[in-house]
Amino acid sequence: MEYYELHEVLKNHFNSRKDRKEIPDLNLTIESFPFTSHVCNLLHGSGNLDCLKHNQHLETDEEAYLAYNKPSVDIKDIDIECNKHFEYYILKRADVETAKGCILFFHGLNEKKWDKYLPWAYELAQRTGKAVILFPIAFHMDRADPIWSNRHEMMDIANFRRNKYPGNTNYSYVNAAISSRLEAHPQRIFWSGLQTYSDIIQIVKSIREHRIESIASDATLDLFGYSIGSFLSIIIKMADPESFFKDSKLFCFCGGMTIDRMFPISKYIMDAQSAIKMQSVFTELLSSDFKSDNRLKHYQDEILHPQESWFKMMLRYNYFQKEREKRMRELESQIKVYVLEKDEVAPPIEALNTVKGGYRDINVEVEIKDYPYEYSHMVPFPLTTKNKKEITEAFHQFVGSASDFYNR
Repeated sequence: MEYYELHEVLKNHFNSRKDRKEIPDLNLTIESFPFTSHVCNLLHGSGNLDCLKHNQHLETDEEAYLAYNKPSVDIKDIDIECNKHFEYYILKRADVETAKGCILFFHGLNEKKWDKYLPWAYELAQRTGKAVILFPIAFHMDRADPIWSNRHEMMDIANFRRNKYPGNTNYSYVNAAISSRLEAHPQRIFWSGLQTYSDIIQIVKSIREHRIESIASDATLDLFGYSIGSFLSIIIKMADPESFFKDSKLFCFCGGMTIDRMFPISKYIMDAQSAIKMQSVFTELLSSDFKSDNRLKHYQDEILHPQESWFKMMLRYNYFQKEREKRMRELESQIKVYVLEKDEVAPPIEALNTVKGGYRDINVEVEIKDYPYEYSHMVPFPLTTKNKKEITEAFHQFVGSASDFYNR
């Protein structure tokens, strides 16, 4: 079956929205599970933003959140109910009753549908025998407010951004919501990431307590990250909450670099105005030791929050390089990076700089591929009959590389 055909079959089955679906022809089961996030006090608009761990009162500056007088993007994070109550999915081989291993799978920035990732997760499950958990990052996929996918409403926001910022580029209705929200408060990258990080700990505890029947309570835990999902996965691996991920393997696809060395300006990801604002704010925060954001400063204190503070280590390449590379060296045999030569969002050279170190003395494996067809960061495997053989072969090289790494 060619890649585009596999994608279509999986998408049709996935979108049937049954709690459990078995596809005998593909030796696959797809299960959906309801989830409630328990850490909503982290989010903008919560009545209590204090640090519960240290019983410390932390104030937030409401004026730090820009308002556009547009309800669709001005909505407070705490009021987005679908971000607190949503579903995640598990893909598993049908001939494996209880998986002895699982892969936590994280998607890219500004994603609203799992369709693109279904063939990736399917092949990983088939080749490794592990269960693949498709878990949405906060405010993405089913956790994104439906209005952010409403073309009419978002065209209004895109036009607003075009008029407000005449020099802006790559604005579109697709990225209007995330561009507005990250420009309004770039620190959302951390708070949404921390909510997801906390949710993942909750999922792992569910596995260990055998509350997910299709996964063994002592199952191995591995990580897969694509694009910004790699950024999140690296932080999880570095932080290793409760030693859950001590032996985990991490495969990064189209990622692996610090966030300042990613270039997400795209009509599908975020516009130029928001990307520039995000980078400038994080540069200012790092250079001033977070003095303008006391709440974030508290969570980036490596003594008070030794796990959460790995976030700042991955913000800018020239900051905390020594500490980051020391940790990367400790994990070098457990990480593999797979990047594409013509990827302009996540350039391979930046992955090399980050995971192999400035002196290239860290033995993280980095595989660089260049496919014989037109591709991009957003669409590494086009859904087209043109070059279908080459696309399918490239896809199998990618999943083969990941599976071999997990199976070692």
